[in-house]
Amino acid sequence: MSSMANVPGVVHDPSRIKGGVISLQSGGDKIAAYLAHPNEPGSYPGIVVIQEAFGLDDHICDLARRFANIGYNAVAPALYWRRGAPKDPYNMDDVRPVMFGLPDSEAVQDLNAAADYLRAMPGATGKVGVIGFCSGGRHTLLFACSSSKVDAAIDCWGGFIHRANPDAETNAARPKAPLDMVAQLNCPLLGVFGVEDQNPPVEMEAELKKRAQAAGKDVTTKIFQDAGHAFLADYRPSYREAPAFQLWGDIQVFFGKHLKA
Repeated sequence: MSSMANVPGVVHDPSRIKGGVISLQSGGDKIAAYLAHPNEPGSYPGIVVIQEAFGLDDHICDLARRFANIGYNAVAPALYWRRGAPKDPYNMDDVRPVMFGLPDSEAVQDLNAAADYLRAMPGATGKVGVIGFCSGGRHTLLFACSSSKVDAAIDCWGGFIHRANPDAETNAARPKAPLDMVAQLNCPLLGVFGVEDQNPPVEMEAELKKRAQAAGKDVTTKIFQDAGHAFLADYRPSYREAPAFQLWGDIQVFFGKHLKA
């Protein structure tokens, strides 16, 4: 174990939480989702955890378990369930068409379904936060601007918040850039950026802040030094231990303030 990176929020006592795959009703469909919650019955807020471009992988399920360990019910919906996940999640040529092909309207429907599920859980407080990473960071901003069911949102390095893909400003699957929806933001948002990131480029931080201020929205942004894209993803070479621990602390403070207070 000594060669493994130090990782924030690790669940040292698995008996404190329960986790597993559930069937989530979304519109007329059922999709898979990963649910983690504290083992101890109680009154807990919810967090929707949104996958990276690769799909609902172990890292995202692990993050849901880490949230359960600090007193949240967490649901991570499998957003590629209907259309199929990338054949090889480690090959970006397989990942890109799946990521860009998922319609925004479908993603928002599934995220709303996850929020509904969290609100209906026994003892739920009714407060629901959302956090997403990479493509899921973009989905976080999209969801927080499209739905009234969110009480706090954390966009971690959401790419393509300003356009549909490298070739198009908008398209059928992504008819409106989330950045152009900031005036409709329904809750406080924390935007997380790494100074070395190319997508989103760090200039997006100022643009997001500018638009939020113009619309009178509660948006806090933070640029992490010595960090690039996906610096919390401990299974990838992009992982950066010091910024990851700092971010995990920021996440707990932000969600604690807006979901537990």
